[in-house]
Amino acid sequence: MAAEKKLPLQSSATHNSAIGGHPAPGKKTIEEIYQKKTQLEHILLRPDTYIGSVEKHAQTLWVYDNGEMVHRPVTYVPGLYKIFDEILVNAADNKQRDPSMDAVKVEIDVDANRISIYNNGDGVPVEIHQEEGVYVPELIFGHLLTSSNYDDNVKKTTGGRNGYGAKLTNIFSTEFIIETADGKRQKRYKQMFTDNMGKKTDPSITKCKAGENWTKVTFRPDLAKFNMTYLEEDVVALMKKRVVDLAGTLGKSVKVELNGQRLPVKTFADYVNLYLQSASKSRPEPLPRLVLRASEFLIFLLEPFVDLKINSWLIHPTRIAEKANDRWEICVSLSEGQFQQVSFVNGIATIKGGTHVEYVTNQITNHIMTIVNKKNKNANLKAHNVRSHLWVFVNALIANPAFDSQTKETLTTRQGSFGSKCELSQEFLKKVAKSGVVNTLLTWADFKQSKELKKTDGAKRQRITGIPKLEDANDAGGKNSDKCTLILTEGDSAKALAMAGISVVGRNYYGVFPLRGKLLNVREANHKQILDNAEIQNIKQILGLQHGKEYDSAKGLRYGHLMIMTDQDHDGSHIKGLLINFIHTFWPSLLKVPSFMVEFITPLLKATNNKNKTVLSFYSMPEYEAWKESLGGNANGWSIKYYKGLGTSKSEEGKDYFKAIDKHKKDFVWVDEQDGDAIELAFSKKKIEARKNWLRQFEPDNYLDQREKLIKYSDFINKELILFSRADLQRSIPSMVDGLKPGQRKILFCAFKRNFVKQAKVAQFVGYVSEKSAYHHGEQSLATTIIGMAQDFVGSNNINLLQPEGQFGTRHQGGKDHASARYIFTCLSPITRFLFPKDDDILLDYLNEDGQSIEPTWYMPIIPTVLANGSEGIGTGWSSYIPNYNPKDIVANVRRLLNNEPMQPMDPWYRGFTGRIEKSATKEAGVTYTITGAIEEVNDTTLRITELPVRRWTQDYKEFLESMMTGNDKSKEPFIKDYREYNDDKTVHFEVTLTEENMSIARQEGLEKKFKLTTSIGTTNMHLFDPKGVIKKYDNSEQILEEFFHLRYEFYEKRKKALLDNLEFQLLKLDNKVRFILGVVRGEIIVNNRKRADLFLELQQKGFAPMPKKTKGIDAAATEEEEDDEQEEESPEAGKRGVKASDYEYLMSMPIGTLTLEKVQELCAEKDKLEGEVEELRRTSPRSLWLKELDALEEELDKLERKDAEAEDMRMKNNAGAVPSRQAPKKPRKKATNKSVTGPEKTVTEAGQKKTNGGSKRAPVKKNTVIESDEDDDIDDLKDRLAAYNLDSSPDQTVMETDSVAVEQQGGQKKQASRTVAARKATLTVISDNEDDEAQNYMPTIEEDNDKDFNLVEPIGRKGRGRKPANEKAKPATTTRKRGPAQSSKPVLSQKLFTEVLKPAENGGNSPEKKVRKMRDSPFNKRSGSVLGRPTSSPSGSEDSNGPSPSGPAETTNVAAARTRPKRENRTKAVYVLSDSEIEEELPTDDSDFDDEED
Repeated sequence: MAAEKKLPLQSSATHNSAIGGHPAPGKKTIEEIYQKKTQLEHILLRPDTYIGSVEKHAQTLWVYDNGEMVHRPVTYVPGLYKIFDEILVNAADNKQRDPSMDAVKVEIDVDANRISIYNNGDGVPVEIHQEEGVYVPELIFGHLLTSSNYDDNVKKTTGGRNGYGAKLTNIFSTEFIIETADGKRQKRYKQMFTDNMGKKTDPSITKCKAGENWTKVTFRPDLAKFNMTYLEEDVVALMKKRVVDLAGTLGKSVKVELNGQRLPVKTFADYVNLYLQSASKSRPEPLPRLVLRASEFLIFLLEPFVDLKINSWLIHPTRIAEKANDRWEICVSLSEGQFQQVSFVNGIATIKGGTHVEYVTNQITNHIMTIVNKKNKNANLKAHNVRSHLWVFVNALIANPAFDSQTKETLTTRQGSFGSKCELSQEFLKKVAKSGVVNTLLTWADFKQSKELKKTDGAKRQRITGIPKLEDANDAGGKNSDKCTLILTEGDSAKALAMAGISVVGRNYYGVFPLRGKLLNVREANHKQILDNAEIQNIKQILGLQHGKEYDSAKGLRYGHLMIMTDQDHDGSHIKGLLINFIHTFWPSLLKVPSFMVEFITPLLKATNNKNKTVLSFYSMPEYEAWKESLGGNANGWSIKYYKGLGTSKSEEGKDYFKAIDKHKKDFVWVDEQDGDAIELAFSKKKIEARKNWLRQFEPDNYLDQREKLIKYSDFINKELILFSRADLQRSIPSMVDGLKPGQRKILFCAFKRNFVKQAKVAQFVGYVSEKSAYHHGEQSLATTIIGMAQDFVGSNNINLLQPEGQFGTRHQGGKDHASARYIFTCLSPITRFLFPKDDDILLDYLNEDGQSIEPTWYMPIIPTVLANGSEGIGTGWSSYIPNYNPKDIVANVRRLLNNEPMQPMDPWYRGFTGRIEKSATKEAGVTYTITGAIEEVNDTTLRITELPVRRWTQDYKEFLESMMTGNDKSKEPFIKDYREYNDDKTVHFEVTLTEENMSIARQEGLEKKFKLTTSIGTTNMHLFDPKGVIKKYDNSEQILEEFFHLRYEFYEKRKKALLDNLEFQLLKLDNKVRFILGVVRGEIIVNNRKRADLFLELQQKGFAPMPKKTKGIDAAATEEEEDDEQEEESPEAGKRGVKASDYEYLMSMPIGTLTLEKVQELCAEKDKLEGEVEELRRTSPRSLWLKELDALEEELDKLERKDAEAEDMRMKNNAGAVPSRQAPKKPRKKATNKSVTGPEKTVTEAGQKKTNGGSKRAPVKKNTVIESDEDDDIDDLKDRLAAYNLDSSPDQTVMETDSVAVEQQGGQKKQASRTVAARKATLTVISDNEDDEAQNYMPTIEEDNDKDFNLVEPIGRKGRGRKPANEKAKPATTTRKRGPAQSSKPVLSQKLFTEVLKPAENGGNSPEKKVRKMRDSPFNKRSGSVLGRPTSSPSGSEDSNGPSPSGPAETTNVAAARTRPKRENRTKAVYVLSDSEIEEELPTDDSDFDDEED
């Protein structure tokens, strides 16, 4: 039984073996199964709970051997190591109790199995504990759960905590001796414990000196408990290393001796140095060491040895300034692929780290991670990636530390409870970043990416499958693969051309693969983008490319040559560059392989001789320009065709190209590293400044000579690719002069060319712009630009140059909520021509492309529109941002400059914005403004938000409010309770409710800041193209305005000169006309029955000024070749005598009716008027011209303001949200359209005006002129379908070009009254000799580029479109019908009426039957009888006087705009008349085709 009683004092393993293994179940008693142990018995039975495992462990650890740290495999027992560590930590703790402690001595006697640890300083009080009745040394070393660290209210930085510590050492020792000297009590104490603290001797207390203070513990480990017979070498080495730990953590104030010798470690830096010196032995370069004492934030670099003076402290690596209560010491170095840490908490070695290590490491990893990801955006580095390359040393003093277990391997105390902070300074973090860890991580990231990219490598094999659209060469991947060529084409259409071409050279050696647009710029793409890019992976597979492989030839690939076949435009050059960049980034050695990279060029233009059909091909514009000059301007006989895309070439041409493949194939050659530098310059983001200089040095005349067989990569970059970069920059950044980018300028050019005052669908206008301005990009992009120019919501345009007729987007989604281009309409805004006066058009420098004249280099507005509407863009090398400014402020500053007064500084301004824009900072680079929305407190729990910062859209802000209501990543708790919306398309109105507590928090933080109602804009990035086309940075808006002012003033001088020249030319022309008419009338000039050549010669001899037609450019001349040839053939004799047929066309083309006295008098009067205008213009200064136009512009700006104010008032009245009726928009539009829009030099009578005479129904004659109506608001489905015909007549009317009005005789009083009102509102000018009695119908000349497409009205029974002779009496006019939308003002005919109307046409002999448009029996026929506003003459004999004339139109003309549909019974016949001088006969008003139905 005695033996069994001792069993609990043995270890668990020994105990189990002693009782012979596991007894058979059922033989134990209840008492044996369920036992209660004393704490001492439990510790011995389950030692792993207290000291760790008592079994041997094999592990690679740092140990101290022969004066150095060694990292090697060791076998040790963790429990034995722990009981040694407990006594060592007690010695270190005494330093915290008594800072005067300066010595620790450790002796390890292997032979005697004895370990002693001595420290001086305050000893253990030698005094009896009054509660326990024993001496304190016995209490704390011989009784469990005794400690001086139980009071957590006292923040202690010692290692002891739980009351086990040294008692565990006593329990696992056969002998344990405690000795201490208490100088305060002058007592020396000694006591021995044996048999695992089972026995103890009485304490021996002797006298000591008053200054004698020390403690010494000597113990003999019970090796049997650890299955050991002696202290093994590995265990001793580990114990020695732990003593060295103590020396490093205690610092230089404590001398640590081991076996009688002082250790060479005096500081934590010395201690760290032991590790790094050992680790550096296996490295070519020593590891860097960065140390921080965080309590003072003093940093130094151990190697090289440099002095740093920080905060007036002078620091050397061997001498660190020390202050009391230092808490943290940090050192960082590099690790190889695995995170390492050596850390201590209050002297305890936390071999597994803990929260203190995480606290320090996270700061370092976050900093380094940011740096690496900036340097290599493809790295996508995470925190654990950085950790694996760090070696962190931490020595910390933590208040009342908590650990995961009694073994104290991991600190678990929360960061907030450390009792101190260790916030690493930026300087220290920068030192860490420079230590080499960043370069190591960058190298590691590259290696990792390469490893992943290798997974998608290709291989040299005969057949590959699964790649759509690949036309593989038959011999690709075979023994003849080096002879094979892969043709990469720009799109499927180019592939079709290549397929036609390789039918000539065969499929064995040629393969084709089409690219989908532009290749990814792999140099700046991240790793995921490259892996996910199917096109790049396909090219790798097709060519058999292997990532990272060095190629000295192409024999390892499936193809020996890579041919690029793209369009000959700028984008085609960019695609070539991107492919070269792709190869250079991953396989630069391939570019050095001769003839691997080749290009296939096709002609840009072809000139065909019309006689012998000779074809000349030109591969660049400079080459073509040189040929044009060699012709001397004589383009006759040549047809020019532009080949902008490969799709332009026919298959036969493709075959011709490949027949002469050597002529079309150009090899790229690598000369030196300058080629690689040039490629990197064009595509690397690291070369931004160099790329800017590259673009600044651009020379238009320096182009790539396509006649050369070999092309250097550097030449391609510097002579061809630079053209794309230049064009990209021009597309992205506007001109300072007009504030427009090329796409916007093309749109404005076409709007002016078309006189775009009549609404048209955006989709239709897109087609017009593409055709007339040589626009070579996607139509969707063009539609987006048009919509952007018409938008007028807050944050878009201050002056929208186009009108938004429909849903063009709102501030709700920043314009992204616009309707499709096929649903919305637009036209020129009335104010646009006030900004861009028509008189300047002739002064502009128009470009020429594809043989047609297109938009000018820039327009010349009267104020810089780039300031009025702002601008934003990113191009190659530069970006630009210009805020919007108030147009009135700009006008005011222009006036000041005209008056030689200093300008006033201008601040950004956005039309309709009701928030604040305040200057927040002024720097050398520019001014920064803070834009603030509007928020106010309604009560203690409600906020009202009525404005958002500019370009913060309502939908985005709504989502932000929702995140505040539901919580987000940063703040899980909701901040607001709810919000209500009262927004509309123009205004913002949110009502936000929140708790009073959160309201208080928001007030403290600032309502505007808390609710994100502020943004900032600046003038630091105002890059624009100057008038010479050079990119330039402007410091402020005033600098832009001043440069603009001088240029604009010069243009006014040019305009004055051009206007004078034009007026003088017109005077000369009038003078010649008068002389010619008088000469013919007097018989001095015989015109009839003479040869044209003789007549022209006579005119020349009589001194008539020849006025040749304007000469056309060579391209235009080529397109007009046949017409020119005809003119040459008309008078070959005259041509020989030096007189051209066209020189006197202005005289010969005058109508015969001008040979009258009245016409001569009229011309003389006109001449006198012109002379007056010339004199007046000569007296006018450029300054007064400008001021006059500024006045007109300001008047239009005032109208805009009034319009906005009226709209705001209307919104306020309709705040209840009533749904408007269908007719609601009609009234505002009437108001807008029933007035003439008067420009500075021209009056335009807008569509939508109508004038009628207010006579009764019995009035005998109606002489009214109609101006096309624009009231098309109530269009029904029928009208929508008819609108597709787009037959409205041209709005290109001045006051001299108005049409005659169709008379509408209606019976009702209401209708009569409304017509009278309309008549009063209309603006009308009628050209007539007797305006009271006649209505002259003047048919304006229909030009090619008027607003709409025209079909001319042909009079019934007569061809041509001349006027009716003046002496011919008017007869009842034939009504000309127009089909199309918007005939609502005309009565609707029944099918019966339509049949009756057609009867005269069927029976009449003079009217050609084929011109009658017969309609099917459907609702559409109700439109067929409508009488439209375009007049037609009624020639004699073409109609039956007793019946209605044929109603079917000879030709279809444009349809008038929509009018309100009247009742059928009120409809009367409209009469169209033409007259020069005679009074019309009175026509019966009841002579109507429609009266039969009423009868």
